[in-house]
Amino acid sequence: MELWYTEKQTEEFGITAKIKETLVREQTDFQDLAIIDTLEWGRMLVLDGMVMTTVRDEFVYHEMVAHPALFTHPNPKHVLVVGGGDGGVIREVLKHPQVEKAVLVEIDGKVIEYSKKYLPEIAGELDNPRVQVIVNDGYMHIHDHKNTYDVIMVDSTEPVGPAVELFSRGFYQGIYEALKEDGIFVAQTDNPWFKADLIRTVNRDVREIFPIVRVYGANIPTYPSGLWTFTMGSKSYDPLQVDEANIPEIETKYYTPRLHKAAFALPKFVEDLIK
Repeated sequence: MELWYTEKQTEEFGITAKIKETLVREQTDFQDLAIIDTLEWGRMLVLDGMVMTTVRDEFVYHEMVAHPALFTHPNPKHVLVVGGGDGGVIREVLKHPQVEKAVLVEIDGKVIEYSKKYLPEIAGELDNPRVQVIVNDGYMHIHDHKNTYDVIMVDSTEPVGPAVELFSRGFYQGIYEALKEDGIFVAQTDNPWFKADLIRTVNRDVREIFPIVRVYGANIPTYPSGLWTFTMGSKSYDPLQVDEANIPEIETKYYTPRLHKAAFALPKFVEDLIK
């Protein structure tokens, strides 16, 4: 008998993958958590029925959360990652030698626990001495740490359950206050095919707070529609003014110095969303 996992990405559309094995399934204090081993994408982290990451394509998302902002800021010493308990963004952050301390604030400790056990390729740097892992509410951490971070990255689920507040204007205002005077933040902002209103709203809210706002994209095949967006808010530095000749080559599979500016070239229908 064949077993298949299906994520309903809308009421009328979904993706499906053939399952080799279910490694863990648990209702945590915050969400339904599963890690399944699929034949096409390898081990897959699923939260509340939504694919968060897979061993095969995780590098796209994690590299594109981390590197555009860290190569835009000239001296990112202190970095905060909100969410991201799988550890993938932290792994990418640590590729930047200027980063002295990377703080991970994840609300659900079970995501960290099971990622370390079943997704070591992704979570392998969570015990690095440059990393501080805090199991707590990222919204409250932001509120309690004014003028602290050079770069803040929001690696959240889609805006359901505990992640809803991470897409609010109040949260973005809190991020602005938690950043130093030349700080940068970046957040995943879902896909333009099914969540156009979300992208439009986030862009409007961030523009009311940050003087420089840029949206960029990447192709992530196991995320809804495959086309994913990220929104960057900056107090001082424009990612489009970065000289790619000054971006060092680091070990990546998706991000490159040539891609840095190219990622900000959006399809026309996405440009129209954020006018």
